[in-house]
Amino acid sequence: MGNKAEINPEKELATGLETVVGKRDKTVARGRKKTEALLNVEDLSLSFTQYSSGLRQTELKVISNLSIQAYKGEILAIVGSSGSGKSLLAHAILGILPSNAKLDGKIEYDGNELTQERKEEMRGKEIALIPQAITYLDPLMKVSNQVIGCIEKENEGLMRKLQREIFQRYNLKPEVERMLPHELSGGMARRVLVSTAVISSSKLVIADEPTPGLDEKTLNETLSYFKDMADKGCAVILITHDIEAALKISHKIAVFYAGTVLEVANVEDFKNNGENLRHPYTRALWSALPQNKFQAIKGHQPMQDEVIDGCIFYERCSKKKAICSQGTPQLKQINGGVVRCNNAS
Repeated sequence: MGNKAEINPEKELATGLETVVGKRDKTVARGRKKTEALLNVEDLSLSFTQYSSGLRQTELKVISNLSIQAYKGEILAIVGSSGSGKSLLAHAILGILPSNAKLDGKIEYDGNELTQERKEEMRGKEIALIPQAITYLDPLMKVSNQVIGCIEKENEGLMRKLQREIFQRYNLKPEVERMLPHELSGGMARRVLVSTAVISSSKLVIADEPTPGLDEKTLNETLSYFKDMADKGCAVILITHDIEAALKISHKIAVFYAGTVLEVANVEDFKNNGENLRHPYTRALWSALPQNKFQAIKGHQPMQDEVIDGCIFYERCSKKKAICSQGTPQLKQINGGVVRCNNAS
């Protein structure tokens, strides 16, 4: 920790998408052997048992046949509207779902099944969550003790020294370690939450909506922290509504819709007019960005209790065909990405 890398978010993030992508890809190409995903989620489904009409049980399916992979040294952004299953996936990986949840499918970490026992063992150590709200911090405990408390501390003096070095690196003044959460600004709280992942030396970092409500400077600082983690070999999953922020630092974008993945695209596919994007919904998200004049599409995401016989995007799709109403399209690999669409090529 003696050689602290100076983080300049303005320099890193203000140079434009194409420059950032080019610099990042050269670094990753030199240092990554992409042989096996650190995290492999395959054909995952999640439902909740509910009671209705007295003691009658019903199953509410919220995630269906979802598959993604996260690699060391990469940032995978997960985007999609509210209710698409983004945060629920994070909770499934971490093993913090409620007792009425039922999981099917496969979650593997570092080549081995991620059982509930392994999730509990690795949570806060090899696998870290950076939550979106400072309410995750204990309001009655000094923030430095909470950062140290995220891992087993065999030597409190050593851990205190490490915590102070990390705080200094993230421009948190010495007096911050004695503060309570309510005394922190939004940006300070975000840096404290990031520090919990850094001090635990996590290999997989899941950031759940870490940027809402941040001003541009604090937003760029926060994004630079995640880029720094990936540059040091972590696999970072960035869950966000902010596609523009995701495009600044991510290597891949996974597009969620109604509890499943419609497309996983390389960030380069979002360049120019997005003509390399393969799914109509992904192209619609691209068209809805501010620089594309907020071109909206009609309709809404299906509700979780709606029964859909064909493609879940069928009712809103301008490219639909008869086959699209006759069964769920399978994920297929096309040009370095994956897409769930009958018409993609």
